Amino acid sequence: MDNYSYISNAHVAYIDELYAAYQTDPESIDPSWKTFFDGFEFAITKFGEDENGGAQSTVSTGTVQKAKNGSLATPGTIMDMEQLPKEIKVRALIHAYRSRAHLRSKTNPVRERRDRKALLDLEDFGLEQNDLNTEFQAGKEIGIGTAKLSKILESLKIIYEGSVGFEYLYIRDPEMLDWLKTKIEKEALAFNPAVEDKKRILFKLNQAVVFENFLHTKYLGQKRFSLEGGESTIPFLDALINTATDHGVEEVMIGMAHRGRLNVLANIMGKTYEQIFSEFEGTAKPDLTMGDGDVKYHMGYSSDIITPSDKKVHLKLAPNPSHLEAVNPVVEGFIRAKIDEEHKGDSTKALPILIHGDAAVAGQGIVYEVTQMAGLKGYHTGGTVHFVINNQVGFTTDFDDARTSIYCTDVAKMIDAPVIHVNGDNAESVVFAARLAAEFRQKFNKDIFVDMVCYRRHGHNESDEPKFTQPELYNIISKHPNPREIYVKRLTERGDIDAKIAKDMDAEFRKLLQDRLNMVKEKPLPYQMTKFEREWGSLRRSNPSDFDQSPETGISDDMVVKVAEALTSLPKGFKPIKQIDVQLKQRKDMFFNSKMLNWAGAELLAYGSLLMEGKTVRLTGQDVQRGTFSHRHAVVHDATTNKPYNFLKELKESKGKFYIYNSLLSEYAVLGFEYGYGMANPNALAIWEAQFGDFANGAQTMIDQFISSGESKWGKMNGIVMLLPHGYEGQGPEHSNARPERFLQLSAEYNMVVANITEPSNFFHLLRRQQAWEFRKPCVVMSPKSLLRHPKVVSPLEEFTTGRFKEIIPDPSVKAKDVKRVLLCSGKIYYDLEEAREKEKIKDIAIVRIEQLHPLPKKQITETLANYKNAEVVWVQEEPENMGYWTYILNMLYKELSLEVIARKMSASPATGYHKVHVEEQQTIIKKALNLL
Repeated sequence: MDNYSYISNAHVAYIDELYAAYQTDPESIDPSWKTFFDGFEFAITKFGEDENGGAQSTVSTGTVQKAKNGSLATPGTIMDMEQLPKEIKVRALIHAYRSRAHLRSKTNPVRERRDRKALLDLEDFGLEQNDLNTEFQAGKEIGIGTAKLSKILESLKIIYEGSVGFEYLYIRDPEMLDWLKTKIEKEALAFNPAVEDKKRILFKLNQAVVFENFLHTKYLGQKRFSLEGGESTIPFLDALINTATDHGVEEVMIGMAHRGRLNVLANIMGKTYEQIFSEFEGTAKPDLTMGDGDVKYHMGYSSDIITPSDKKVHLKLAPNPSHLEAVNPVVEGFIRAKIDEEHKGDSTKALPILIHGDAAVAGQGIVYEVTQMAGLKGYHTGGTVHFVINNQVGFTTDFDDARTSIYCTDVAKMIDAPVIHVNGDNAESVVFAARLAAEFRQKFNKDIFVDMVCYRRHGHNESDEPKFTQPELYNIISKHPNPREIYVKRLTERGDIDAKIAKDMDAEFRKLLQDRLNMVKEKPLPYQMTKFEREWGSLRRSNPSDFDQSPETGISDDMVVKVAEALTSLPKGFKPIKQIDVQLKQRKDMFFNSKMLNWAGAELLAYGSLLMEGKTVRLTGQDVQRGTFSHRHAVVHDATTNKPYNFLKELKESKGKFYIYNSLLSEYAVLGFEYGYGMANPNALAIWEAQFGDFANGAQTMIDQFISSGESKWGKMNGIVMLLPHGYEGQGPEHSNARPERFLQLSAEYNMVVANITEPSNFFHLLRRQQAWEFRKPCVVMSPKSLLRHPKVVSPLEEFTTGRFKEIIPDPSVKAKDVKRVLLCSGKIYYDLEEAREKEKIKDIAIVRIEQLHPLPKKQITETLANYKNAEVVWVQEEPENMGYWTYILNMLYKELSLEVIARKMSASPATGYHKVHVEEQQTIIKKALNLL
């Protein structure tokens, strides 16, 4: 660790206070400050004191310019730079370079950097030109031994002011800090790749440039989101993946937007030109029976590649929408599923790489949410390598308008992640950054950011004119050589060996380009499916008949007993709080005496039964261990030690894994993570529960772009479950409505299940059906709140050992011949209607519950209604008429039924904020429905 890291930019009064404390008791202060003051005392002993009580300066007589940095030059204090021994001043200079020289690094390939007041001149540290020939032991700090100040300064400039800028001194982990310092100061100073490595760098640059030239020649004007200007992305990814593989990585998943995606597919993933360009030519034959497809720069891909060190690595590029950064949590969730299952918890074997744009990484809030996940036990993936293709403009927006921070990567500092800024025109520096990033991630299992500053040769897409908004910049770019040309020139200027490499590879480059233009056939890479892919392969696509009736999902009596025992047993010596003790007694009574299960009992029984069948169950969301409404208690805590106990994790004979995590306070990233988890593992029931269903709209991008449309766009099935507490109970506009109408508007082509369930046993069967089906569908449940404790919302145990999910529940309590009106409804309002009907002793109104809204069980509805001859049919809902299910139901059934609606009046807000008004509105709906008005 840098023992003098506290000198630069220190607060003077504070340091004087620390020195006073040191003089009283040296052991009372931080060890690093003690070391500094020990050195200061030594300097006083060796050089004597000056008139102000500071160490005697060794500055030559004469006027010395006062340091510009006022905080370091307060006369008469311990931090008076003019009074410090020069050895310490040089150490302060070294520390300042480590801390701030990135502000001067030459990372911008097309324009001069702004003066960010780095304060790194000699006079800022009380040093002079005369000192340049003086030797200082401080040179040992950067690994060059005792050296002249001129040599120390030269080394610092090479390391910290070159084509790479390092930000890392804010990191609080001493081991990490020391490791980075060594890598940066020893290896950066001596970095000169071997001849084979130089050939590899040039080969990957050749590939990148050939690809773009081919596209620009063959498909002029077509949208392709070119990588031109950022071609060093290809050698970066190549070096990153190869180095990571050498350090134990077996699979990599990349999440990226459209810029450069086709180039990555060709030159990193190994997708052949023929495969890619059949999409440009329109010769690919899409199978639209399986969905609508997506544009070429959104599709995913998988491949196996062999690295130069003869190691095999599995690569995946995640499919993604145009919504920038939205794919990030999906990649993280996918990798976490692979770590949990295929890699037995070893995160060093799977690497997530997220490729960002500079405007998006600074502007999109999802980046903050995902970065905040990095160290959380429910979401940790062993560290992500973040790579920014920083082309210094977002569509047409200059970076001055795109962010307040100096760097687009400043979010990294929140989690002490190091940042490497690198000039995209210096391919060797880019490769150095890639290797360092891979080694850091594998050693520390932490995130690291690499910000490659480059440019975008064309507009946002190839038909866009960038000179409309950045004429000066694009005049420079139009004359600027590409990274390949720059590297060839650099190799040639270095000497004979490098010049020969450049000449040979230039001929190879021209042959490669001609081969591609002549459409010479490439041999596709061999590919071996992963374990999960084989399991996905054993499933099939759904067809309409699958939704006529659900499969049997009952379990054995023996399984009920085993799960019940796990749910009602605590380890010896474990003391829960009194309220939990009472709840556990009720739980035990429910399973073993009354044999009537409430909602929580049914839910936990479903999870336990799936675990015994070898499935993985993962449930996350805000407060899910306890449950927002204190109903679940899947995890309880010892009243004395606070130690948690997870009932289902201790389930005997469990063949699966149970994960339940309270999430960070995020909807967007957490839902995306669970979608990714479900996308990876077909045998995992991935569940996200919102605190209230109303808050799901914070994750609307995930719902629209992935959950509802992922299968249609990308052919990706997913069995994710969303539990969205919903129901009108007088809690106001933000705690009443999960917006079922939005999910129903997104529902078509059997793309997902939307349900509002009224019986615990039906919820049990719905959860089990998610894994019993021979296909996977997302499932959105408008889950209950007050019904969690409603005395009538219980189910007898025999409903769990037999049967299946019921899409609709007919009304057995009235005689069909007496019925004059049939109320169709969904969810909690059924119990309000039933209670009033029972109280008023009404016998001529039937109440039929629609438990599954999509796919709508039309056949079952029409068959049930056929029993009620000449009865009026009314749809009843507690939501306003323009919300809820009415518009959807009307659209789906208007040809078969003549329907009326009873609902709250059309409203801009989901619910009233006044409890009294809520009660009046609810009573009006019930009375109208039952003809009591």
